[in-house]
Amino acid sequence: MMNDKKLPKIYSKHAILGFSIFFSTLFGGILLYQNLVSAKKKTEAYIVLGFSVVLTIITIIIGGLQENPKSTYSYISGLLGGCLLSYFFVPKYFPDEDQYSKKSIWIPLFVGLAITAVFVFFIIYSTSFENG
Repeated sequence: MMNDKKLPKIYSKHAILGFSIFFSTLFGGILLYQNLVSAKKKTEAYIVLGFSVVLTIITIIIGGLQENPKSTYSYISGLLGGCLLSYFFVPKYFPDEDQYSKKSIWIPLFVGLAITAVFVFFIIYSTSFENG
């Protein structure tokens, strides 16, 4: 095992997958981006971030084209994007992931819940104006 003091702490592939499913592929991509920046792999970090942004935009466009959008579509899209991030990119850039210490997910979880709460607030607020 390598010396833990020389290796940065990273978010686990399970955390990246979970955040991708429950928040968005963009959120999971940002966690992996932070891992790569911590490991001084900036070029790879921008590739992952770009991939996450493009996949999120595609998800939004396809979701907008649906006549009757359902939240299930978002979860499936997040699962597929998260699997790509967790099971393709993480092993590619961190083949020895088990040797890294894991970062706590509490701060990203709080940020994700806060962002979600703001969106829910605005959805409720805008709906109350439509109903008069």
